[in-house]
Amino acid sequence: MSVSSAGRDGTAFHGAKIALFIGAKLITILRDEDRDIPWPGHWDMPGGGREGDETGLACVLRETQEELGLVIPATTPNWGRIYWKRGVAFWFFAAHLPASAEKDIVFGAEGQRWELIDPMSYLKHPKAIPQFQSRLADYLAGAS
Repeated sequence: MSVSSAGRDGTAFHGAKIALFIGAKLITILRDEDRDIPWPGHWDMPGGGREGDETGLACVLRETQEELGLVIPATTPNWGRIYWKRGVAFWFFAAHLPASAEKDIVFGAEGQRWELIDPMSYLKHPKAIPQFQSRLADYLAGAS
């Protein structure tokens, strides 16, 4: 399935996340400490819940704009895959922007702060969200 058709196959999904590279670094968001949210105080990736009947790609592009102020063209993500957790589908994408895109980041209202980190550091970070560590590892390993 092409990245641009992600979510158009009729598969119901809950949300979407993206491994977004700014130059050689991965952008991460430190989640709030609110105990009512999943993974409080952990390093997350841009993305979130589906709204209406949007596709997986539309969901992650909207969420990335809301969270980081970055407008990513729909043709930019180069990898996408559905993952299942407890019978619920989630999209996970990867995209690369030039290092100069860092100046365009405008942090939104969710989370404590953002940070660019080495992707291998995210894979080992004790406060990274485990399922996103494994999904990033899939992408870096060249999973299709």
